[in-house]
Amino acid sequence: MNAISPVAHPAPSDEIDLIALVQSLWRQRLLIGLVTLLTGVLAAAYAFIVTPEYQVQSVLRPALIKDLDGLNRTGVYKLTPAQAMQRVGAALDSYERRLEFFRANQGLFEALREPGRSLEQTFESFNRDAFKMLQPDPKKTDNLSAFVGIQLTYPADINGVALVNGLVEFALASERERIAADLATLVKNRLHHLDLQIAAARASYDASKEAKIAALLEADSLKRAKLQDELKALRQQLRTRRDNRVAQLDEAIRIAKSLGIGKPTTPSALGEGERASQGSVIRTEVNNQQIPLYFMGSEALEAERNALLQRRSDDFTEPRIAEIAKELQLLAQNRQVEVLNKRENEDLFLKDLATWREEAARLRNLQFEVAGLKLVSVDQVAVDPLKPIKPKRALILALGLVLGGMLGVFIALLRNMARRIPKTANSAY
Repeated sequence: MNAISPVAHPAPSDEIDLIALVQSLWRQRLLIGLVTLLTGVLAAAYAFIVTPEYQVQSVLRPALIKDLDGLNRTGVYKLTPAQAMQRVGAALDSYERRLEFFRANQGLFEALREPGRSLEQTFESFNRDAFKMLQPDPKKTDNLSAFVGIQLTYPADINGVALVNGLVEFALASERERIAADLATLVKNRLHHLDLQIAAARASYDASKEAKIAALLEADSLKRAKLQDELKALRQQLRTRRDNRVAQLDEAIRIAKSLGIGKPTTPSALGEGERASQGSVIRTEVNNQQIPLYFMGSEALEAERNALLQRRSDDFTEPRIAEIAKELQLLAQNRQVEVLNKRENEDLFLKDLATWREEAARLRNLQFEVAGLKLVSVDQVAVDPLKPIKPKRALILALGLVLGGMLGVFIALLRNMARRIPKTANSAY
């Protein structure tokens, strides 16, 4: 009996039959189309149901130099167009300024209110996601690229145009108020500084005036003391000279009396006796030696001595005493000190006082309307956008169809694999 050999079955192949796969997908084209259509409908529903978001922006550029000339000509506050634009940009970027605008214009944000959230929480969420500052590329340093702006992304139920333009006006108004406050403070500080300068100048003038008066009086006192000392010394000298003269006269009188000289005589006539003379005789004696005093005769000498003893003052004998008296009389009243003390408006003698008063008067009468100050040039105001930036409906619909087609193909492949597994299992037995 012949043995029956088992029939060999071909082993299942792991290779994918592309033709069979394509045929399987073609047979399930209706399923793929339904899945694609369903996904596309869901994507379209999302695109038309989701709340649209719009985007607006406002761009600011530096103001002209003439717009800030009035402020700079005050001489107190200096502001360049670039600095003004930076200040406005900083105000737009400031969280505090945005919050102030939010509090002052809550009607513009009414659609953002949610139950259980505070005002600050509502603004914080909106401010974090909605605002974006626009600035030039740091690599570009030319003047044409100098600008600053703010961009807002907002839902359809918010008036974004009014919000952005209102925020820009609010930032400009707040900066004008700050400039007005700074200007007022600078003027006040400058006036206070001028008052301090004037007060210091007056104090310095008073001190210098008192020092000058004291110096003048001290010089007069010193000169007066020296003159009085000189006068006292001169009088003592004259008194001593008079006493010496009296002593000389006493000695000469004694000699004259001892010689019997009563009348003035000469040495040559002293040896001759009395003689009668006929006619008039004129006697002349030439002698280069000083004749002793007793030759004046006792009568003349006694007369001079008595006159000296009866003298009460020797001032008339010295011309310098009269000069000293004159100088002392002049020193009795210092006219320069008198003029200094009689000054009524001493401010006229203060150095730079006129300049300070002129500056103070100019600052007190300074009138500058900050409300009309143009800090920046609004290059672009926010206007109503033509279409929303979100959602991009065409893109969402296209993505939905693509993803739907992919999902349909994936489901078809899964079904194809599920049908092949039982056949493979049965063929194994």
